[in-house]
Amino acid sequence: MVIPVALGLIGDDGREIALATADGAVRDGVLVLDGAEKTVTFTGVARRPTPSLLRGFSAPVVLDLDLSDEDLLLLFAHDSDAFNQWQSAQTVATRIILRAVADVREGRAPQAPESLVKALATFLDTRAQQDPAFAAQVLALPGEADIAREIGSDIDPDAVHAARKAIRHALGQALGDKLAALHSALASDAPYSPDAAQAGRRALRNAALDLLTAGDPARGEKLARAQFEAANNMTDRIGALATLSHVPGDAREAAFADFAARYADDPLVLDKWFSLQAAIPEAATLARVKGLLAHPAFSLSNPNRTRALVGSFAMANATQFARADGEGFAFLADIIIGLDKANPQLASRLATAFRTWKTLEPGRRAHAEAALKRIAATAPLSPDVSDIVGRSLA
Repeated sequence: MVIPVALGLIGDDGREIALATADGAVRDGVLVLDGAEKTVTFTGVARRPTPSLLRGFSAPVVLDLDLSDEDLLLLFAHDSDAFNQWQSAQTVATRIILRAVADVREGRAPQAPESLVKALATFLDTRAQQDPAFAAQVLALPGEADIAREIGSDIDPDAVHAARKAIRHALGQALGDKLAALHSALASDAPYSPDAAQAGRRALRNAALDLLTAGDPARGEKLARAQFEAANNMTDRIGALATLSHVPGDAREAAFADFAARYADDPLVLDKWFSLQAAIPEAATLARVKGLLAHPAFSLSNPNRTRALVGSFAMANATQFARADGEGFAFLADIIIGLDKANPQLASRLATAFRTWKTLEPGRRAHAEAALKRIAATAPLSPDVSDIVGRSLA
């Protein structure tokens, strides 16, 4: 399989190094890999460079590259390829969170390395407002599902959540003043527009608020409440509510009540209200979700509403769906069994939330298997659900 590798070399001073080879193997910044292995020698390189590979998505391949965190942060700071910049930051953050997961499981306090703090501080100072949409993606650390996929087996969702929360707390605390200044600078009273420039600024403002709140919940709560009340568009109001949803207390509940009253007659917006509550990573969320099943605006016969509440709980709240006591799995099994007769397509879609159960640690794995077997033993069972559950158990 011919693999075109668009590449660059970054010097330790952050500058691009001219790609010169004696045999002309690299042309127009592209090396064509057309064999099992290939060695290329660059000339005129005085000191060890850092390679930037697969620029511009030059080939749809998975790259295994032995770069250090320092190498990757150099690419994050200086690479001319935006995707490689982002990917470098994501890779470093993933490594740090994975180490933090190990710390949590062994009873140590996770730490965010100063190198990442400094890299993000410089980024916020010099480049964040140049491309707000890109900056918003940078500030969004790898999600819990991303970290779980990296771990691959014997996953403890509570440890993953605690590790990511600890790193976000450390970053938000260290960068708090810069994030607050950015949040303020991006405020605008201009009429709402869906154009890319405004959308990018809104995305970055919400990302800054979210990370700031992770580091200083009291400060973030105050800013989120003000943004929620002053918002002239749904993006800012939803962003503030999403941030508040992770800060327990009266302000959160008041915001949820206010939002429900404002948008009681707007079904699509109210779906978001249900989904945000279902995704709260707290022990009381299962009880909250069960209570919302009886809400006047909820009905299992409404597929969108069911996906918003039950689907969000099962697919966007790993710590509570995969609770150590198995109650999250049991709850979803009850919903699937009850829904199967009326809407087997929706029931089978919800059943896909079990698809990664074999990657969990043994205790949770046993609870998930018991829930799946209880669904499978239900008679009659639709072909839709039977197929999904059978595949999951196979």
